[in-house]
Amino acid sequence: MNKKIIIGLTGEMGSGKDTFCNLVKENYENVFVFRFSDPLTEILKMFFDDVKREDQQWLGPLLKQKFGADVLLKALIRKAKNIKQGIIIFNGIRAEGEAKSVKEIQGKIIYITAESKKRWERVCKRKEKADDDVSYENFLKMHEAETEIPIPKIGEQAEVKIENNGTKQDFYNKIKKVLA
Repeated sequence: MNKKIIIGLTGEMGSGKDTFCNLVKENYENVFVFRFSDPLTEILKMFFDDVKREDQQWLGPLLKQKFGADVLLKALIRKAKNIKQGIIIFNGIRAEGEAKSVKEIQGKIIYITAESKKRWERVCKRKEKADDDVSYENFLKMHEAETEIPIPKIGEQAEVKIENNGTKQDFYNKIKKVLA
């Protein structure tokens, strides 16, 4: 790949954003993934051993209130500034300001979504965060957090929407079509 492709990835918890990134990294060269949660995780790890989603959900808005709606994207763009070619994925857009900023740097927004029960099962299985193993009811309540509410609206503005309710191979086939 001798050009730069910028992708802003959005989707609800457990929709398949990380799987999207992993499949792209496994099948394409020069893929660089930056998660919006990375700066939050780095900050929280300075103070806590276990990073919880609920802590990221209060810290993100606090930083955005103080430094602007696109503060996390700005941090990630700084990390990616020297990349001249390849696929750059900004994973985890959760604010309209972030989506707007990705578009301003000639990026495309991809919205990944799936049925809530399927997403819950994925989140419980992967146990990425200390508070991932929750009841289905609590999982649905987590979507009421300030950081989760804008996702479907951002998804409506995305250039591409991928439904991820099938197998991993089905998902990969959809990704290949999008990247073609």
